[in-house]
Amino acid sequence: MTSGISSLVNSTTTSTSSSSTSTSDATGIANNFTQFLTLLTTQLKNQNPLDPMDTNQFTQQLVQFAGVEQQLKTNDRLDSILTASKTASTATATSYIGKTVTTDGTSAQLQDSTATWTLDPARAAPKAAITISDAKGNVVATQTTALTAGSQAFTWNGKTSAGLTAPDGTYSIKIAAQDTTGANVAVDTSVTGTVTEVDLSGTTPMLLVGSQKVPLSSVQLIGLSTSGS
Repeated sequence: MTSGISSLVNSTTTSTSSSSTSTSDATGIANNFTQFLTLLTTQLKNQNPLDPMDTNQFTQQLVQFAGVEQQLKTNDRLDSILTASKTASTATATSYIGKTVTTDGTSAQLQDSTATWTLDPARAAPKAAITISDAKGNVVATQTTALTAGSQAFTWNGKTSAGLTAPDGTYSIKIAAQDTTGANVAVDTSVTGTVTEVDLSGTTPMLLVGSQKVPLSSVQLIGLSTSGS
């Protein structure tokens, strides 16, 4: 019977080796714990007085099952925390619908021949080569300009290098900037748009700005809703 208890303990411990335990696993472990107590009680009642159960083994089995019980409680608490966190994130994300947000990123929507990015160079860059590409990565326009230190808007009029008008859609920007000494200057980019939807299909809510999905962590600034509320 001692071997049966040991096998039961080992089986239970193995089933909780992963970081999370499913409901069916938890139910199985609870049933195993009940069986363990039954077997243990029976063994204590019927043990040979001249050859009693090894107290070290008995203590070890109790410690193992206590650890299993503690892990089950920890997993339950973690599940509750994750659920609460996701609920809070969802509520926060949905509150952004209709509001104007500024987010990290290089992609902006060209609409009515206008696409705008916010550029923030680390320092003044008298020479900055700007490259604009379409959603497929094809370069459609290039431009050389000077950037002052600090945040500033850059607006593209939708004209390609060939002088044609680019169709509405998503375009990305890339900047290669240099200061007066010829050293490279890092330029942060961000875009501003209105949140129209929230995608809750993934593990974290994503804001839909134009056709771009933006995580909450990328939001830099939140403006008023488009209705003015």
